[in-house]
Amino acid sequence: MTHRQALEEAPAPRSSATLLPWRAAVAPEPAPVNLVAAEAAAADLLAALGQPVDSDGMIETPRRMVRAYAEMLTPGSFEFTSFANVEGYDELVLVEDIPVRSVCEHHMLPFVGVAHLGYLPADRILGLSKFARLVDFYSHRGQTQERLTQQIAEHLERHLAPRGVGVVIEAEHTCMSLRGVRAAGARTVTSALLGTLRTDPSSRAEFLALAHSRRQACRT
Repeated sequence: MTHRQALEEAPAPRSSATLLPWRAAVAPEPAPVNLVAAEAAAADLLAALGQPVDSDGMIETPRRMVRAYAEMLTPGSFEFTSFANVEGYDELVLVEDIPVRSVCEHHMLPFVGVAHLGYLPADRILGLSKFARLVDFYSHRGQTQERLTQQIAEHLERHLAPRGVGVVIEAEHTCMSLRGVRAAGARTVTSALLGTLRTDPSSRAEFLALAHSRRQACRT
């Protein structure tokens, strides 16, 4: 199942002349979901894998399994709310340790971790809760960590128009820790840098140093 964001057509205001918040609805593109068919398919899959789906312990497993996947693969709607930068704040804004819960599209197994999002404001500043909403929106679908990182950064650049954007995600993939190589504890780190945070060496270094120091602190 794939999703694309549906956004209002009006671009974000680029001037701080207005003090009113600017809001854009962010919602998944409607996609057909047939829970009845999915439950029957889940029962067939488990039976084909030799699982006793008719036993007392597993009779409800196909239903639970389908609803769990439907929850993990369905993003919720929210309002992307920004405000005029009336104070002219121009230093880095960094929100750390935003929970990431997604599903690897290659094996349909979860990966979990944290995201660190930063930006250099221009005319608008973002409501802080929207960072977590944005991560949650793009996480609820079959994903790769690389794409997830890039999608979040591009959304911030496109709809907030800051001077720079930085996103770092670190996550443990159960498709790597529970099967195959079984490298329990191995974490994958991805980053996406746009604008000044990519082109200016000092700004880039500041963001990466802060994100790196936070990762180190979490491990000690």
